[in-house]
Amino acid sequence: MQARPGAPLASDSWWQRYQDPLLNELIGRLNVSNQTLAQAVARYDQAVAATAQSRSSFFPTVGFSLSGDRARSATGIGNSVNGSLSLQWEADLWGKLRRQYESSSSDEQASRADVAAARLSMQSTLAQQYFALRMLDERKRLLQANVRAYERSVQINQNRYEQGVAARADVVSAQAQLESARASAIAIEADRNVLEHAIAVLVGQPPASFAIEAKAYDVNFPSIPVDVPSTLLLRRPDIVAAERRVAAANAQIGVAQAAWFPDLTLGGSVGNTTATLAQWLASPLQFWSLGPALAMTVLDGGARAGAVDASRASYRAEVATYRQTVLTGLQEVEDAISTLRVLERQQAAQMRALTAARQSLAITQNQYLAGLVDYLSVVQVQSTAYSAEQTALQLESQRLQASVQLIAALGGGWDKQALQASAAP
Repeated sequence: MQARPGAPLASDSWWQRYQDPLLNELIGRLNVSNQTLAQAVARYDQAVAATAQSRSSFFPTVGFSLSGDRARSATGIGNSVNGSLSLQWEADLWGKLRRQYESSSSDEQASRADVAAARLSMQSTLAQQYFALRMLDERKRLLQANVRAYERSVQINQNRYEQGVAARADVVSAQAQLESARASAIAIEADRNVLEHAIAVLVGQPPASFAIEAKAYDVNFPSIPVDVPSTLLLRRPDIVAAERRVAAANAQIGVAQAAWFPDLTLGGSVGNTTATLAQWLASPLQFWSLGPALAMTVLDGGARAGAVDASRASYRAEVATYRQTVLTGLQEVEDAISTLRVLERQQAAQMRALTAARQSLAITQNQYLAGLVDYLSVVQVQSTAYSAEQTALQLESQRLQASVQLIAALGGGWDKQALQASAAP
């Protein structure tokens, strides 16, 4: 599989698949204010400037010089003004300049892909941290519901104890459950603050002045394709960057090989020498020159051969990097797809387990109120139900994280037209 030089980078607003206005806003702010992304853009600007510099070698260089002096000679003291206009142009007989430009242009394209890779990395990191924060909000909501339930249990057991139908140990056990749930809810706040601060840095804002309001969260999972053609990996910016660096290294071999051949330069100059600047401006040209210059290295102690060998070794290294990048991309896609499939089945099973745990809790609580079981049985069933709720939330969080990982592995998502075009014979 090979990325084309002009292969388009993924530009889909993939985060909009989750239908979360706040996530859309945060990623919009990241695209503008993230400092890691700003560094990548600055490096791309450097690569653009280097390409322009390399392109300039195709054109002649024109120079102008003007000097004046006052000197004493055998005939007396006099002034002189010297001015000349020069032109030089290197003929690209062996393709050295062309190959150097190809290398710079490929490096520029690789740097552009690096910007896309950095942007996608920052966007996916923000999305994962945002979803983790929202799942903490859901966990806290669950704990708060449990706190209210445990408060009712404490009151019920206290009333039963005062009526002489329950032991003091039942009241103490209910109080222990209540305080444990309250402590867990407080601990979640610390974890949430850490995620909130990380998101603030991603969007380029001081953490102290940034906050995300807690709220109930309705998850919208994007539809996941069953089969993803490998050609979609060509959208991945890291693969595009690796392929462009292969092209740049290949061009550098041509540059090194051209050093074995002579350089041909065409040059010329015109000028004048007068006693004053006014005379120089008014006088016709007094001299001119035009002619070629041929220069080459005869002996260099193996420097040119070493440069060719080094450029070829660099090319082989870039090819290996490109192949490894493609293999890693294929692995990441397969890992994410298989993880999502497993999590979907696991979550369906967990929801059945949660329904059963809730029913068991309701039955056991009624049995306790009827005096058929002790409070220890209620505590055990409550623990099972709470564990089932926690596991369901954890699986939901893992599905969200895995969906973002798949989108990032595909270089920024997919669309139906791309899937159909890739699947067409």
